[in-house]
Amino acid sequence: MYDAVLFDLDGTLIDTEAISVLTGRKAFAALGHAVTPEFMHGMIGKDGTTTSRLIVAAMPRIDVVRLNSLWAEGFRAAIQDSVPLKPHAHRVLAGISLPRAIVTSSRRHEATTKLGLASLAGYFDEVIVVDDVAVPKPAPDAYLLAARRLGVSPARCLVFEDSETGAESAHRAGCVVVQVPDILPTAGRWAHHVAPDLLAGATLAGLHLGHSAATIDGAKR
Repeated sequence: MYDAVLFDLDGTLIDTEAISVLTGRKAFAALGHAVTPEFMHGMIGKDGTTTSRLIVAAMPRIDVVRLNSLWAEGFRAAIQDSVPLKPHAHRVLAGISLPRAIVTSSRRHEATTKLGLASLAGYFDEVIVVDDVAVPKPAPDAYLLAARRLGVSPARCLVFEDSETGAESAHRAGCVVVQVPDILPTAGRWAHHVAPDLLAGATLAGLHLGHSAATIDGAKR
């Protein structure tokens, strides 16, 4: 059914969105700004430039450079030893025999660090980051680039995403979209399938997982 499988990173394969929200709120507080979880949720799935614009629009006098520095420092400290995975991440990745790519709104050094700490880097043929495209998610550019680099049609790509921003990007690229919501619920506007976890999403999309997935699953049991 598919020629490649593409994955978002934060909130989809690694359980880092809650960490980002927590460390972000601490960074705001350090500069004397109390922000709500809902304000932080409005930045989920968006790239750094877009989130900075949103912050400055809401708080014109904030030192956004200092804020981002504190936020990044706090986030790095929180994941310095390991990066938590979303349920079934290794099982699903190990069971896929098709080409695979990461498509993330992170910058390259951030994505590389997180993939390394999570022991996921070896699964992927390509890593598409925000630096690789002129227009970030929810534009389709990143997913179109991933398909092009893998030499496949976007219509033959299965995508796993957690956020509305990411799901819209993949949908607009013409991919088949499985949305596995993380912090925020979804009505599935941009998704072909909405699932509670990666394994359920793979099943709904008809993705065949091979023997490696069964081995990992058996070892965990």
